[in-house]
Amino acid sequence: MANEFELSEGGANHQKPKGDDDVMTTAQGAPIADDQNWLTAGPRGPQLLEDHIAREKIFHFDHERIPERVVHARGYGVHGHFELKKAIPQYSRARIFNETGVKVPTFTRFSTVAGNKGSPDLARDVRGFATKFYTQEGNWDLVGNNIPVFFIQDAIKFPDLVHAAKPAPDRGFPQAQTAHDNFWDFVSLSPESMHMIMWIMSDRTIPRSFRFMEGFGVHTFRLLNAQGESHFVKFHWKPKQGLQSVLWNEAVKINGADPDFHRRDMWDSIDAGDFPQWDLGIQVFDDAFAEEFEFDVLDSTKIIPEERVPVEIIGTLTLDANVDNFFAETEQVAFCTQNIVSGIDFSDDPLLQGRNFSYLDTQLKRLGGPNFTHIPINAPRCPVRHFQQDGHMAMTNPKGRVNYEPNSWGEGDGMEEDRGPRACPTRGFTSYEAPVDGRKVRYRSESFADHYSQARQFYKSQTPIEQTHMGNALTFELSKVERMDIRKRMVGHLRRIDEDLALVVADGLGLADMPDKVPAARETIEDLPESPALSILKNGPDSFAGRKLGIYIAEGGDAALVSALKQAAKDAGATVEIVAPHVAGAKLSDGEKMAADQKIDGAPSVLYDAVAIVMGADAAEKFALDKPSIDFVNDAFAHAKFIGYVAAAKPLLKGAGVAERMDDGFVELSDGSSATNFLKSCGKLRFWDREKVKQD
Repeated sequence: MANEFELSEGGANHQKPKGDDDVMTTAQGAPIADDQNWLTAGPRGPQLLEDHIAREKIFHFDHERIPERVVHARGYGVHGHFELKKAIPQYSRARIFNETGVKVPTFTRFSTVAGNKGSPDLARDVRGFATKFYTQEGNWDLVGNNIPVFFIQDAIKFPDLVHAAKPAPDRGFPQAQTAHDNFWDFVSLSPESMHMIMWIMSDRTIPRSFRFMEGFGVHTFRLLNAQGESHFVKFHWKPKQGLQSVLWNEAVKINGADPDFHRRDMWDSIDAGDFPQWDLGIQVFDDAFAEEFEFDVLDSTKIIPEERVPVEIIGTLTLDANVDNFFAETEQVAFCTQNIVSGIDFSDDPLLQGRNFSYLDTQLKRLGGPNFTHIPINAPRCPVRHFQQDGHMAMTNPKGRVNYEPNSWGEGDGMEEDRGPRACPTRGFTSYEAPVDGRKVRYRSESFADHYSQARQFYKSQTPIEQTHMGNALTFELSKVERMDIRKRMVGHLRRIDEDLALVVADGLGLADMPDKVPAARETIEDLPESPALSILKNGPDSFAGRKLGIYIAEGGDAALVSALKQAAKDAGATVEIVAPHVAGAKLSDGEKMAADQKIDGAPSVLYDAVAIVMGADAAEKFALDKPSIDFVNDAFAHAKFIGYVAAAKPLLKGAGVAERMDDGFVELSDGSSATNFLKSCGKLRFWDREKVKQD
């Protein structure tokens, strides 16, 4: 009788049937029928814990890094507080939403997603925005991003997404980049990713600072009031400092000049007492709206436009204290989406449900055991009472004899033993009694099937400048993809989103023919209204507050003018750094030597939001041939920044090749009044007309 098995490379203990080389299995060797969907109770029901295939996959993924986080490895944490300004008892019974004026301690961690701990801050990437609220009813973790949607709809695909985005396993590069074949192969085969692709190819993924970006809870949650009534909710962080990003060329150069740019910016801001703030807003809607809305509110690749459901501001987050020790706090902080308090509840969003499993498992592995809440940064600030005991790194254990429940100690038995805590139906957490009815299935709800309409809406809501940046970003990323079939497939997706965008990218890639449109499960809704809230430039600041001015000084510069610029920047709420040919500084017109903060070849203009050049004519002639000085001016011009200059500095402008191209973004400086006017102009942050001319 012929042997129906052949030996695999692993030897006698690793046998497999002939012809099964392409069949996916679990780690135990069991064939898998569906690797796309977590087992749920009905098509839109909650995920089931019994799904051993999904749990094994997520479990293995959670344990792939020791001890670095698998994702969000490069992070930066800051202490602060949240103050409720508007109580919402009609929506939630949570104390944090009903006690105005109370300052609830917080810890917020910002991060990039794809890179390792040593990657640069200005990688084109999603930014994590996670806040731990130490409330009087326990810790609440709002674990979000600076983008309100995600790549995938079901958590079972998260390992595949991250594997595809991370460095290729055979070569270990590229680091903190998605401009490679694996990533674009995966997303081009995952139409659900197209909305997120529009976001990550926008300037949202290269923010000027953590301080100047929005935050989103991403998922739809529930709020429960004292009567047990439920409303759906989406959480938003709105920066009081306004939105701002950088240009791609600028980001590349910032990474070279200061790979810690975002970290340094946050540290310096808080150290100077310029505390960044965000308003917490909520989009609240009921089941009736959820039923009527064009898209499924449980789909994490979709938003609810603010024009449809306005964001109601209810409180303010203030970040006001840097950490004492980076490892003890920023590295050891453990966020879990499952950490909620009474009055907040989960929805059946399949991505959220999977995260609730994954995060706890991840922290268990990363921090060494179940007692990570004993680490001070993770410890609740309210009383903690339970019968959990022992385990790795247990700092405290319940006192006395009783370590179980129910028990009858202390009930008239004459014993001194404390019976310990008991569950409390009136104060304790209760889940919303949502109906669950359906067969156990691995199935993606048909209500999740529209993958292009909101992607198109996002693109159409951008300004022409932002749309140009998106086209350039897509062209750049896909130019790094070696396989032509992947490039063409992505252009086929873009044709579903916007034909003009697809043409721009196809032309940039030099495609001879336009690929066919990728088949769509549902036709794109092309007449969704534009949403101004989705544009950075439509929601920028109206002042230069919180920004940084770089003043390049050299011998013979006007001392009074430098002082006037510093005062005008202070009055505008901005900071100033003095840049000079030597770090020791330069002798100005008053005969005094002004110390410099930075040396010119270590402080390119990409590190500043606007620049001013104050030097004597002889110095300008000299530095018109100096490469770092020329680059300082050239980059400021190329990045559409406002440039202040004295008449004597024109030889340097000429040497940099911009003297003949001066526009209204240049402001001549002569006295205190001109310094004030210059700072007012800088409030626009960029002189975008210059970029339009460049495009023409």
